[in-house]
Amino acid sequence: MVLKKSLFLIVILQFLVAQHAFSQRQSGRVYEFLNLSQTARITAMGGYAYPVFTPDLGMSLVIPSMLSQDHNNHLSLNIVDYFDDINYGTVAFTHYFDRLGHFSGALQYIDYGSFTEANEFGQITGYFSAGEYSFQIGWGRALSDQLAIGSNLKFIYSSFHDHSSFGLATDVALSYHNEERLLAASLVARNMGTQITQYYDGNREPLPFDLMLAVTKKLENAPFQFSFVANNLHNYDLTYDTPGLLPDHFEDPDDDEQDFQERVGDIADNLMRHLVAGVEFTPLESFSFRVGYNYRRRQEMKVESRLSTVGFSWGFGIRISRFELSYGRSNYHLAGAPNHISLNTSIQELFQSSGNDNR
Repeated sequence: MVLKKSLFLIVILQFLVAQHAFSQRQSGRVYEFLNLSQTARITAMGGYAYPVFTPDLGMSLVIPSMLSQDHNNHLSLNIVDYFDDINYGTVAFTHYFDRLGHFSGALQYIDYGSFTEANEFGQITGYFSAGEYSFQIGWGRALSDQLAIGSNLKFIYSSFHDHSSFGLATDVALSYHNEERLLAASLVARNMGTQITQYYDGNREPLPFDLMLAVTKKLENAPFQFSFVANNLHNYDLTYDTPGLLPDHFEDPDDDEQDFQERVGDIADNLMRHLVAGVEFTPLESFSFRVGYNYRRRQEMKVESRLSTVGFSWGFGIRISRFELSYGRSNYHLAGAPNHISLNTSIQELFQSSGNDNR
């Protein structure tokens, strides 16, 4: 009875916050920090979460249907040295409750640093800071040996000088997991929600909604795991035209002949902007090396005159005793690449081991 009431409450909350989601556009959105990589492993694999075959609390923060008994009492700490004085991170914890399912709690933040306030004459009048925060409650439950569902509920607060906003969002996920075929897939609708209070009265802005499908295939006789994520499935056209720039050529509206190869190239380019690919190499049980490629990031951030690794990312994970340390580095631009560090551990195993050591 308690479980049915909990599920009913979750469905009602999702309906209330999701009703604004499907009319959103790519630009002019708020709370974009929600789409930042939650863990170093995600950063190393291209910036999008994907289903995995081993317990990973960080992945389940994005794909809540991956929460399982193996995550019970796990702790995850994440910090990113972003650009300039900006940094962000995540603290998360999971626990299993009988008859209710698996729950997670997470605090995600981004600190934009300190700013100097001045008037129109250049006189310094003070200092202020800016930041955004999200407190997230996640829930996951298995439907069968291969299917699971999950959801996140997010309470969001954003503050820029004397303007602030409060929002509510939810994620809904469905996961398929087949150990025999070493195949896993997840369908996730992220950041469905709305602003409760706006920065300016009457100016309600959309949240960064994302509909994504992620597939992971692990090789049976080789230490490789491949992941493919299709994101922004609700929005076909992800191309961007810089305002004010004229096209290289003008098309004659009376000319019915079009370059077929250019049209095919444009379609392929648009489809590729939705895809992120990653490879994980695990030669040892305690060590993994990861490489990812984000085509859209490369197309939007590369400098045509210089060859670079913009769009590529890499990292590694190493297990030392009862701790798992991960590092991820993603090349956004020639200006720099953020460093992402994650530390995961099981609180239960940690205290049990400490107790044994004391004896």
